[in-house]
Order: sequence, then C-alpha cells, then structure tokens
Amino acid sequence: MRGRSPTMPHTKIGLFFVDAAFLAMTTFAVSADAQLKIAIIRKVTIMALILGLTGACAFAQSTGQPTGTVQGVVFIADADGGRSVVPGTKVALDGPSHLDAESNNEGKFAFSAVPCGSYTVTALAPGLSATEATLVSAGAVSELALQMKLEAVVGSATVTASTDQVDTKESSGSTTIGESTVEHMPNRNEHFEDLLPLVPGVVRGPNGLINMKGARASQNGSLVNSADVTDPATGTTAINIPIDVVSSVQVLSTPYDPEYGRFTGAVSNVETRPGDFNKFRMSAQNLLPRLRRIDGSIMGIAAFTPRMTVSGPIVKDRVAFTESVEYRYERDPVDSLPPLQSYNRSENFDSYTQLDVNISPKQTATASFAIFPQHLDYYGLNTFTPQPSTPDLNERGYQAALQHRYASEAGDLLTSQVSFRRFDADLAPNSNGPYHLLVETTEGGFFNHQDRNTTRTAWEELYRSHPHHFLGSHELDAGTDFAHSSYDGRQQFLPVQIVGVAGYPLEQIQFGPASRFSVEQSEIAWFVGDNWTISNRLTLNLGLRFDRDSVTDSVNTAPRSGFILALTADGKTLLKGGAGLFYDRVPLNIPAFPFLPERTVSQLNASGGVIGSTQYTNVISQGLRNPRSEVWNLEVDRQVTSNFLVRVAYQQRNTVHDFYLNPMASGAMGLLALSDRGSDFYKEFQVTGRYRIHRSTLNASYVRSRAYGDLNDFNQFFGNDPQAVIQPNQRGRLNFDAPNRILAWGEIAAPWKLTFAPVLDTHTGFPYSTIGQSREFVGPRNELRFPRFVSTDLQVWREIRLPIKEKHARIGFGVFNVFNRANYRDVQNDIASNRFGEFFNGVGRTFHGKFVLEF
Repeated sequence: MRGRSPTMPHTKIGLFFVDAAFLAMTTFAVSADAQLKIAIIRKVTIMALILGLTGACAFAQSTGQPTGTVQGVVFIADADGGRSVVPGTKVALDGPSHLDAESNNEGKFAFSAVPCGSYTVTALAPGLSATEATLVSAGAVSELALQMKLEAVVGSATVTASTDQVDTKESSGSTTIGESTVEHMPNRNEHFEDLLPLVPGVVRGPNGLINMKGARASQNGSLVNSADVTDPATGTTAINIPIDVVSSVQVLSTPYDPEYGRFTGAVSNVETRPGDFNKFRMSAQNLLPRLRRIDGSIMGIAAFTPRMTVSGPIVKDRVAFTESVEYRYERDPVDSLPPLQSYNRSENFDSYTQLDVNISPKQTATASFAIFPQHLDYYGLNTFTPQPSTPDLNERGYQAALQHRYASEAGDLLTSQVSFRRFDADLAPNSNGPYHLLVETTEGGFFNHQDRNTTRTAWEELYRSHPHHFLGSHELDAGTDFAHSSYDGRQQFLPVQIVGVAGYPLEQIQFGPASRFSVEQSEIAWFVGDNWTISNRLTLNLGLRFDRDSVTDSVNTAPRSGFILALTADGKTLLKGGAGLFYDRVPLNIPAFPFLPERTVSQLNASGGVIGSTQYTNVISQGLRNPRSEVWNLEVDRQVTSNFLVRVAYQQRNTVHDFYLNPMASGAMGLLALSDRGSDFYKEFQVTGRYRIHRSTLNASYVRSRAYGDLNDFNQFFGNDPQAVIQPNQRGRLNFDAPNRILAWGEIAAPWKLTFAPVLDTHTGFPYSTIGQSREFVGPRNELRFPRFVSTDLQVWREIRLPIKEKHARIGFGVFNVFNRANYRDVQNDIASNRFGEFFNGVGRTFHGKFVLEF
C-alpha cells in the first residue's frame, strides 16, 4: 500500500531561474540607466544570497537533514495598510525540486517534505504576482507572507497566471479531490464518500452505496492513509472519520502501480491532514440542530451533527497531534409513508486521533486511531417496507495504524506500516410477527438476525529508490504486505411467506436452525515496479505483483504496464494508457456460505396447505478462485490554454471468476449453488474539461458507459440488508448502470468574499426488473428504468472576521436539489398491483445552514 513519500533531496540549484524571476518583477517605470544599475545591484545581492543559502544547505545535508516545510499566506495590501488574503492563488516552489500548491479560502498554502536547499517561491493570480527567495532547512518550518502586487508589463506583453497543467507522471486514470473541494463543495451527509460522485464514472447506486467505474461496492479498494478500511466479511467500505481531517480523496480507476492489489474495480485513497507543528488550531461547527418540519409544523429534530477539531504541537517542530470528534443524529424521511412512520434514524460517534512525529532528520512517523460506532434504526425503510418490518443495524469498529518513513542520504525511501482493525455488526428485527411479503407492502418482523465479529491485522513494507540512470532514468520500487483476517459469525433466518394480490399465501420459505461459524484468511503479496523515463517525451510504468490467498490456496500473477507519451514538443498534449491484471480478495462471507442455515421452499394452496416443496442445500460449486479483472485504458490530455484543460479517455474492464448464487431444483431436493463463474463487463468513454478564471474553477464532464454482468450478487442475499427470495440467476445491466451522465461543478470566487460551489448531476435512471405476485421475474431482468436523475446542489460560503485577534469564522448555507426534482427511489414493479409502474419516495429540496468557527 502507498505510504506518504517525502521528496528526495537533489543537488542542483536554480541560480538562473531565481535571477530571472527577480528581474521579471522590475517595474517598467524606471529609466533605462537606472534599471541597469538596479538590475546589477539586485543580481549581486541575489547571487550573494544564493551562495549563503547554498552553503547553509550543504551544511544541513552534511549533518543528514533531508527535508523541511514551507508554509505561508498570500495577501494584498490595502491603501490604508490593511491586508486582504488572495484565495485560489497558484504557488510554485522552484529549486532543487519543483512543487505546486494553491492557497485555500484563507489565502494559506503549505509545502511539506521539501528537500533542503534554496528556493524561489512564486505566487501567481490574474493580474497579480509575488516572488520571494527562501532557504529550506531539514526539520524546520519556513513561514512566508507573500504580498501580491501588479504584474510587470513590458511593451505590450503581459505576464499571465499559470494554472493546472497536464499530469506528466501518472499513466493510470486518476482523479484527486483536493482540500479546497473537500471544504467548499455541497456535502449532504458531510462524509468523504459523498464527494466521490464528483469524479466522472462514480455514482451512488440505488442501494445508497458508492459504485466506482462500473464495479460493485465490494469490488473496490478503500484506503485511508494507505491502510485498508474495508469490512473483511462483505468487502465494502466500513469506516467513518470526521471530514475535517480529510486533506484529499483520490480515485484510481486503473492503478498500474503494482503496490495496489486485492480489488477488481477501482481504488479510493483518503489522505488526512498532518498536525500543525507550530501553533494550535481549532475549529467547531454544526453546533445548532436542524429542526424537523411536517406539514409546516416543527416535529422534533431532523439532524444534530456537531463537530470539533483541534491540532497543534506537543513538542514544537518535533511532535504534533490532531484530534477530531463528531456526533451525528439524523433522520431521513420516506415521504410515501404515513408522517409519523416515515423516517429512519441514524446515530453515530466518530473520533480520529493522529500523532505526527519527526523522529530524526531522516525519519518520520505517523500514528492514528479511529473509532466509529453507529446505530441505524429502520434500516432499509422504503415505500413497501414500513418500520415494523425493517431491521436495526448496529456497527462498531476501531482501527489503529502506525506508519514509519526512513529517507537515506542517497535518496531512497523505506515506508513501513502496521495496522489493526476490528469491525463488528449485528442485524436485529424490529418486531416478532411472521414476515409476510405482500404485493403492496410488507408485514411482520424482519426475517434475518445476524452477528458479525471481524478483525484484520496488516503489515506492509514499501521501498522506493532514487533515480538510476541506464538507457534513461529508472525509479524502482519493491515491497511486500501481509494480512490476516478472521470472521466469527452467527446467522438466524425466520420463516417467510409470500402473499398474493387476493390475500392468500402463495409460497413459504423455512430455514434450518441458527448457525455459528468461524473462518480465517491469510494473504501475502510481493511486487516490483519500475518508473522508466526513456526520454523527456516517453515514460513507461512497469510492474509485476504476486498475491497468495489462503482461502483459494493459489498464487496469482498480475503484470501491469502503463505509458505516457508527449505528442507535442511543448508537453501540452499527452497520450496515456496501459493494461494490466488485477486480482481481488475473497470476502469472508463467501467461504462461510456452506455453514449458513439451509432453506426449504414450499408452494401453498389458498388455505395454506403445502402443494409441493424443495429443500435446498448450500454448496460451493467447483471450488473458489480469486476474481480477476483485465483492464486497459487510453487517454489524451490537452492543455488548450494556460487556463483550459481537456481530457478524452476510454476504459474497459472484463471481470471473471466473480461470485453469484443460483438455485437449482430437481423435485424435492435442490442446490443453492455459490459459483465463481460469474463475470461482468464495463466500458466507459469520457470527455472532461477544466477551466480556471479569476480564482475560480469550473469542471464539466460527459460519460457514456455500460455495466453488464451476473445479477445474483452474493451480498444482496447475505449482506447487511438481505433479500428473502432468491430466483435463478440472469445476466443483464447491473443495478447501478447509468449509460449517459453529465456532471458539472465548480468553485466560484465572487465579490464580497463569497464562494459559490454549485453541482449539477444528471444521468440515465437506474434499471429495474418486473416481477409477478409470487416474486418471480417476468421477462428479462433490468429492462425498465427509473426516470432520469437530475440534481442541482449549491453551497455558499463567506469568511468573516471576529472581534478577537486572529480568529475568524465562515458562514453559509447549502441547498440540495435546488429545483425540487422528484428523484424517485422506489417503484411498484409487481404487475399484479394496480399501481404497477408508479414511482415513489422522491428526495425533496433541503436546506442546511453552515457556521464554522476557526481559531
């Protein structure tokens, strides 16, 4: 897994660049002779400064001090001497290394893990610029205050601001949601997962789970600071951390780096913010509850989500801590149900603690601990499943991780990480009555009761070398990781009756006694890779990974390769692509399947008598293999102007050895077979544009895609919200297939220090199947679709100064579904109903007030 990699030191000092940058700021209003004298004086001064800085850096390197930190604020001075910060400014650090950053809404920027040396810091915004020289010393923090001034104009040429450039290092399809986006974009639940749909090809499916690049939630990898945060039993993401500690969220759709494994879809990696080594910072928000209104009257609390974060030094420049806690109480309405029974309820407490340590000039470490218990009342509530027929879901978990990084004098980096994770869940019915599935509703208590206790222990080692030169430049990496997971569970199933439109029972499902089981899994992987820069126009990413899984008792070989080719000499048009194999782990509920209670399905007459029955035995047919995906992609990135970037991309994925369930009956005996012969297919064509203007960013994309495969996924029958009826497997469009999607969003800097963050998301409605009154499918599955989904969200922020020194606040509001579009979540798909084809449970317009207090 990926560690945080400080940039390695280099020896080249950019004297010419520093000189040229300084001269570029000389004002045109001075006479030619005066300009020449001033230029000579400034040259001599800067050269003396550089020599002094170089000598200081050399001394620092001789004592083994490789990296430091540069941070500061960008501002303009008012006529009366006051300061106004400049958000959205591009800040570049040039010297032994080149780094880029952007000032946030407070005008602040930061560079961490900067190699020791002398640098020029350049800040550019439309019509404004600033340049300053600085020395970066290992283990020290350089504080800068960059005052922006009007750019120099020579003749008719104007120096313009540079913006986002095409990525010349990453061959895989990747998208990063940065810190500014995390802070400003509308986020209904204020979870980092809710930001993922801002990435083209990532949608929230009809079950509420995130589907990345046409893959089921259980097929994707999920990391926090490179530590796996999935549920060992189901394979889905299972962690909540306060969003205030999230620095960025990256989605890698085709990660050809061999360190990534144990998935067949895509990978999301959350990076948290480091602690502040120099001063204490605190923020608090959502201190007032949102009230619940029904028919114009206030009926209790709709949500209460207070959150507080504290960060600061324990030992200045050596040890820093971050602590963030939040409590969440929320109600989600289902408007198609009676008012007093029309909501589900969630309550959780999330805590995240992080300790950042500078052990020595060559070593750093990060320790973290997260706890995330939550309780969900009326889980799965919808139009056809009222509160008494739903279960309650209780989840409890914690994760501890320790990451150590060692940088050698030669420029090599060794990252070690250990983590331990415990995640428990139980599902309990809300009532004890017999569970009846009617055409229009559901009666009785939920049919399933389960308890899951899982653990995972992981150890990872990753080595990255400094560049080696042979037929170009090679940056080698190698590593290994080991994980051991366990799952202790209990499952109980209660009788289920299917009732027809006339009110008579049609079918009954009975189950064997409750079962207890315990399964374990050990996984080990080792990998090597080479980032080979053949020339300044061609780079290859080569990798080979080996995975061994004790459940399947097999070793899987996964080669990958990617490339970056500059099609133009200026490097503004890049062709990227690659191909590779990816193997997924086997979720532990799969090998536990034979231990689950068996079922007997009986057909009934009008009086409830048994006409015929079939007893099904749980079997795994023909053993288990690790799911495997074959992925390839091509992408063209074009920097049309300094402000406008266009991307055209195509991706295709074929997954085999996927798991599905299929009932097979022969008279009174039958098999409920779990097979690894499933497959799915995904293809995506994407056009994306990004435009920056006046400290604002606008993003727009169109995605044409197709997701197709086997439909009897294991988790829909034995996951957190199991279905009672299992019909024969079919192939069709997957439940989250959305062939056409248009996504547009942006961060817009407006007058009066306002920031507008709108999001428009529209896509084809999700598919659904038609059933009869016996719950059998009528015709091919997933042939019909919900109406088109259209959602427009908006969040508005403004920073205000408080009458307390160095303290300020941000106020604003969010509007979700601005135009009150009826984006339905339920459909009556039973042809026996007189409401067949009607849609229900739309998500209405909601308002969220925002007040963030920052110290």
